Amino acid sequence: MNGPADPGAPNLVNGSTVHGLFGRRGIRHPWEIPLLVVGIVVTLIGFALWVWATIYVIFAGISTAQSQIDKLDETGGLGSTIVQLYVLIGFLALILWLARAVMYAQPRAQGVRMSPTQFPQGYRMVAEAAKHHGLRRVPDAYVLLGNGQINAFAAGHGFRRYVVVYSDLFEVGNEVRDPEALRFIIGHEVGHIAAGHTAYFRLLFVTLMMNIPIIGPAFSRTQEYTADNYGYSFCPQGSAGTMAVLGAGKYLNADVNVNEVADRAVTERGLWLHIVNWGASHPILTWRAHALRHREKAGKIWFRPGFRFWPGSATAPMYRGPLPSAKVFSRHYPTPEAALGMLDAADAQRPRGLDNQFGRFPGVDYSSEPTMRAVQTAAPLLSRRLDVPAPPPMDGPNAPRA
Repeated sequence: MNGPADPGAPNLVNGSTVHGLFGRRGIRHPWEIPLLVVGIVVTLIGFALWVWATIYVIFAGISTAQSQIDKLDETGGLGSTIVQLYVLIGFLALILWLARAVMYAQPRAQGVRMSPTQFPQGYRMVAEAAKHHGLRRVPDAYVLLGNGQINAFAAGHGFRRYVVVYSDLFEVGNEVRDPEALRFIIGHEVGHIAAGHTAYFRLLFVTLMMNIPIIGPAFSRTQEYTADNYGYSFCPQGSAGTMAVLGAGKYLNADVNVNEVADRAVTERGLWLHIVNWGASHPILTWRAHALRHREKAGKIWFRPGFRFWPGSATAPMYRGPLPSAKVFSRHYPTPEAALGMLDAADAQRPRGLDNQFGRFPGVDYSSEPTMRAVQTAAPLLSRRLDVPAPPPMDGPNAPRA
């Protein structure tokens, strides 16, 4: 019997959250729903072609259809590809259901389940994220052996939902590392569930589109930005630490200046960088860090922040670093003498206690050093704010050194 505080079990009508099928308003990336509509249209067209092909085979006869396929094979193997697509579309619903069942069984068989008695701090984060995001039920959560891989994901089967955090990433939650970063990550993964990204019928209607170059990865990136918005709403103070650990791992994350990473989203330009982004299932790290720092605009899907020929993209970086963009020719790169001079200048400005740049480890006292978050969010050394005019050149012994 449901108690007075029970919001009711998930079903096909109300979704996984108390916010209904469409979830919280204003938290989705603006490109997510339009691309979802594209996925639905692609799937409906695929199913319509499957029905037409089935009717054709029934009325024209198997032998006639086979002869048509043989003719297509003679033109370059197109016939066998069409047969494979026909089988895939016809059995797509069953294939997805079976794949989700097997996928759910893997952490149940091989992982350690978080609970009030097993990894309770992690399970508390999951329960608190579920409450914050309005989930009707707390999803299962598992720690799975990572073998060095930094990763986590959310998925489901039936009306059940679950989160898996690889062990190497879960270790970030240690107090001497960055528990706020783990909290953000769990908020991100539970956000996938709250946004409906793990629903069976949603996957059914986007699977075909996900195999289309450019469009499929773009849709995946919109979902990741949406989940980042959920993670930020749950634990904004963990966003910088998350970008640091995704960029440099669970040890070196303490020495990553996330502002420098975010600034490079604007200063690193070029077609090849965009090609990498267009083929990626997740936003590239520099763009993702920039979106988490500049909350007034949605994360970029197609073109980098600051791209002047795309509406709404002209966002200036906070700083321009001392090194040139990798897009320019090598003659603009510093000479060894210039690089050593910049290193000396940075050493003179670096706060005390930051001589170690090779990570922080459990069992070591770092109380004499600046906090991890202070290092990650500090103003970059030797960088110039673009919204502040450059000082006029000076001559003589009082002239500032680069």
